[in-house]
Amino acid sequence: MDNQQYYEVALEWEEGRKGLISSPVLNESIEVATPPEFPKGVAGIWSPEHLLVAAVDSCLMTTFLAVAENSGLEFIRFESRALGKLEKVDGKYLISEIQLSPRLQIKSEVFRDKALKVLEKSEAACLISNSVKARIVFKPEILVKEG
Repeated sequence: MDNQQYYEVALEWEEGRKGLISSPVLNESIEVATPPEFPKGVAGIWSPEHLLVAAVDSCLMTTFLAVAENSGLEFIRFESRALGKLEKVDGKYLISEIQLSPRLQIKSEVFRDKALKVLEKSEAACLISNSVKARIVFKPEILVKEG
């Protein structure tokens, strides 16, 4: 991979507080809106805040998949939840913290240490986490399914 990559998106306002975001290299568009917590916000539509938290969470997963493969870690299941904290700091709203709670299921207790190292390495290498100024709180959970 080159040292630089570009990811193009386009946004078109639809009406009110809603728009449609797309990319020339993707098949689907996403409707986005101001979240309902803000004046004239719209419920039930992806917001920039949700997309930011989702970007960090999905980056953790894709990084984990690559690190796990390169490390030879076999696993049964990976899932994750993320919680972004929006607050007003110095008069400006910002996502100040994102809590990542991945849950990894492995075949045997003997793989627990390796699994935790792979998860921690994945969190540290996640390029989206490394690109945001929000504090990342990492709370991995490893489940064992023996037999």
